[in-house]
Amino acid sequence: QAVLRSGRVMEYVSLEGLRLDGRRPKETRRMRCELTALPGSNGSAVFELGNTKVLAAVHGPHECRRPSERLEDRLLVKCEVSMAAFSTGERRRRTKGDRRTNELSTFVRRCIETCISAELLARSQLDVSIQVLQADGGVRAAAVNAAVLAIVDAGIPMQDTMACCSAGYLDDTPLLDLNYMEEGGGGPEVHVAYMPQMDRVVAIVTENKATVDVFERAHELALDGCRVASKLMRERMIEHAKHLWAMRQVTLRVSDDETGDETKPISMET
Repeated sequence: QAVLRSGRVMEYVSLEGLRLDGRRPKETRRMRCELTALPGSNGSAVFELGNTKVLAAVHGPHECRRPSERLEDRLLVKCEVSMAAFSTGERRRRTKGDRRTNELSTFVRRCIETCISAELLARSQLDVSIQVLQADGGVRAAAVNAAVLAIVDAGIPMQDTMACCSAGYLDDTPLLDLNYMEEGGGGPEVHVAYMPQMDRVVAIVTENKATVDVFERAHELALDGCRVASKLMRERMIEHAKHLWAMRQVTLRVSDDETGDETKPISMET
């Protein structure tokens, strides 16, 4: 519970077991994702988590702009996160170098470095740009998920896909996928990045103090959210791959009709 300025007590979970936005405690917000959102980049994606919306674009791999930063044994990943001035209710200008965006950039970059096969792209550089268009809680998770989808869209070799989700603890109840109001409640928060095929937790970030029991319950709930997000992302990636394959087959048929050649169709197993 939180005490408002008017003296009223805010309940984040009602007696009926519903949250402020009508969800159950273990229910995520509506998720939506789209690949190739920016055709001018090597890979791009948009990830929506409720009212939170994040756009990610990938440029590269390309030659390192600074030879002194070049890594001989792996890929150099650079990540930059910026928040639009209209992304939140606070109409103030946000600089690229503030503490919040720097911490988020570091978190996303470390997650990306873990899931990609960096040793296959040694002596090169990959630039990841993330723009937060709307922020209503869960920005960290949406940024990681958008970046992963953009890397998949760019065709970068990966060890496994990755999904991120958050969970918290308010009113003595573990809550999945916190929104903006719930994040401001002052309760413990756990953010988890998870690789589903390898069954590996890549990163954990906690905010506010929590007991061991509270942390474990929030951690397990966040893992469940990661599995939900991972399933959605995988389905969308398969749909996108099928669409690209269908477009390629149409292009080949048009090319064969123009040249008069007869080629056998290529089948793809999914």
